[in-house]
Amino acid sequence: MNIFQIVSVGIIATIISITLRKHHPELSILIGIASGIIIFIAVLQKFTHSLDLVSRLMKQSRVGDVYMANLLKVIGISYVAEFASQICKDAGEEAIAKKVELGGKIIIMNLAIPLLITIMEIVTGIVNNI
Repeated sequence: MNIFQIVSVGIIATIISITLRKHHPELSILIGIASGIIIFIAVLQKFTHSLDLVSRLMKQSRVGDVYMANLLKVIGISYVAEFASQICKDAGEEAIAKKVELGGKIIIMNLAIPLLITIMEIVTGIVNNI
């Protein structure tokens, strides 16, 4: 799916959602969720190509699989949390959306801590050898 198809899905879903919102607000929310899922899946298919490129670069640079796995987890968590947050906002639940975002950030921070520790150990080792 190219950008014009994605934009078309978004615009058509928006028009349908606005039309239904007045008399059937529950259907309006479902249209928003469905269109979001369609766009998310379309973009996810394009994203796999980028992941393959990153994976090849990581292998060439001899970066460990643990770091690659954490990088992919962080990217996935950030996209899923953003997607869920936007759904909550579309449904008018701003407070829940903020909590979803906070949860995603905390999980990402927990994944980043081992990487930060490794970086600090490397820097400390370099400084001690000087």
